Amino acid sequence: MAVDYQSLAVKGVQALSPYQPGKPIEELARELGLKPAEIIKLASNENPLGPSEKALAAAREALSEMCLYPDGNGFDLKQALSERFGVGMDQITLGNGSNDVLEVIARCFADRDSEVVFSQYAFAVYPLVTQAIGAKGVSVPAKDWGHDLDAMADAVTERTRLVFVANPNNPTGTVHTADAIEGFLAKIPEDVLVVLDEAYCEYLTGTEYPDGLELLERFPNLIVCRTFSKAWGLAALRVGYSISSPAIADILNRVRQPFNVDTVALAAATAVLGDEDYLNRSREVNTEGLKQLADGFDRMGLPYIPSAGNFIAVEVGKQALAIYHALLEHGVIVRPIAGYGMPEHLRVSVGLAKENERFLDALAEALSAAGEGG
Repeated sequence: MAVDYQSLAVKGVQALSPYQPGKPIEELARELGLKPAEIIKLASNENPLGPSEKALAAAREALSEMCLYPDGNGFDLKQALSERFGVGMDQITLGNGSNDVLEVIARCFADRDSEVVFSQYAFAVYPLVTQAIGAKGVSVPAKDWGHDLDAMADAVTERTRLVFVANPNNPTGTVHTADAIEGFLAKIPEDVLVVLDEAYCEYLTGTEYPDGLELLERFPNLIVCRTFSKAWGLAALRVGYSISSPAIADILNRVRQPFNVDTVALAAATAVLGDEDYLNRSREVNTEGLKQLADGFDRMGLPYIPSAGNFIAVEVGKQALAIYHALLEHGVIVRPIAGYGMPEHLRVSVGLAKENERFLDALAEALSAAGEGG
């Protein structure tokens, strides 16, 4: 009799569905017989500028050490982060992307007897890691597509161990002010950890927005998570980090895999932290691109959610999946987000100006065809 290996998995894992990333360019090229160079990918919130030259140079130099294990402590990168943000090296936990850190946090501080609070329409990894460890996920209904912080604070019980807050939020792009985040943190008991996911914080330019690192001293139960995948342009290398109290970081670093960030990634991340010109250009391209996309949606009469990230969610109606496939036929990859409970929206990453324009032209054609077909 054949063994049902799925039944051997822990209960939380048995019911999981794999995370669905944006479709790779090479996959679409194979499926439709397109040339990869003719395809634009606006699906995964990647930096359209390409990598920083400083990061490339450091990565090339580090390749000569690929036969050696990386520095398991990530000393150089931690030192660079410490100097840039004015935090202690003992407050930093490095991860294979910030997703890795989010999972480590969940494994360290929640279990089957715990509850984990997050928002509706928030990053898919929060419920995934919660379910994988067997904890109870508490999804709080969103408010205007974003986190309802008051309702989330009210959802905290004696069983709550973690609260995930994304600011800005993916996939909706919504953002809360510094006052709102501080007011929320003040309502959370000190024995409940709050994970402030700031993966897109580098795109925030207004003084009214929070810098989670400035809140750490006042709120010792706070963990701030960030990534090099977005504004810093290192998505393929997978480098993320959290900054917290030394006591929390000590726990996280006990569970973190010792070589979870490779040598090339460590070198590139350390180098790009010193490339202010690259970061400024990333912000400029993003600001201009968000306006270009919003203006295009306005011309087409399409509702969208104003975004503080490097992407924007646009409402295209009940035929969203058909429109997504029509865009693929045009060689344009965006992201359907029905899995986030938003079946009538598509999430579009900001590209270069010519890429944004090509997407808008393809979307207009797809909408026209869908209208004629309906």
